[in-house]
Amino acid sequence: MIIIGMINRNSGLEFQQKVPANKSRLKAKSISFDREVFVTFVPLNTIRMFHKNIKLALAVLIFGWAVYQFIEGFIGNGIMYVLLSSIFVLLYFKNEIILLAFFRLRKQDFVGADKWLNKIKSPEASLTRKQQGYFYYLKGLMVSQTNMNEAEKLFKKAISLGLSMKHDLALAKLNLAGIALTKRRKREATQLLAETKKLDKQNMLTEQIKMMQQQLKRI
Repeated sequence: MIIIGMINRNSGLEFQQKVPANKSRLKAKSISFDREVFVTFVPLNTIRMFHKNIKLALAVLIFGWAVYQFIEGFIGNGIMYVLLSSIFVLLYFKNEIILLAFFRLRKQDFVGADKWLNKIKSPEASLTRKQQGYFYYLKGLMVSQTNMNEAEKLFKKAISLGLSMKHDLALAKLNLAGIALTKRRKREATQLLAETKKLDKQNMLTEQIKMMQQQLKRI
């Protein structure tokens, strides 16, 4: 079977559609039923990253075609192409590979998440600034247990690029505090823990913060 899906990182919901692997094309009709549209399904493991601006170019081209469909009187087709163009705009700001990597991490599948992230060969070309931040953030989470020095570099780079969710920023700073604590940099660790506590509005990291504060007293 071929599985095509989209993961909503914030809601944790997953949508999947299964089609037989021997049928690579699914014929569908538009709302107005005046023209045939063909949608090609491809295996997820064949996805490769390309320059982020290509998504915007495709969105503009599809939207232009939607306008033409409206002018010609094919209202159903026009609506469909407008929706299709909006998907490319959404994926420009919310990269599909990053979303899939988050999904794998939520299942504690670090190998699967790393496999997805490795498809992004050039983060600067393929991702917006915030998405680059999440790329390095996820990389940092995956190496934090095996390579502290590398994880520290990745978390600092993620923070400098920006993380849109306060919880993610708090977790990145908490990890940096843990690394600073391990290296006996007490002042830095104390400052990072204070910043983490301020960002953790939902008190999801309270226990970890308390544990580190207790360890700081022993230094």
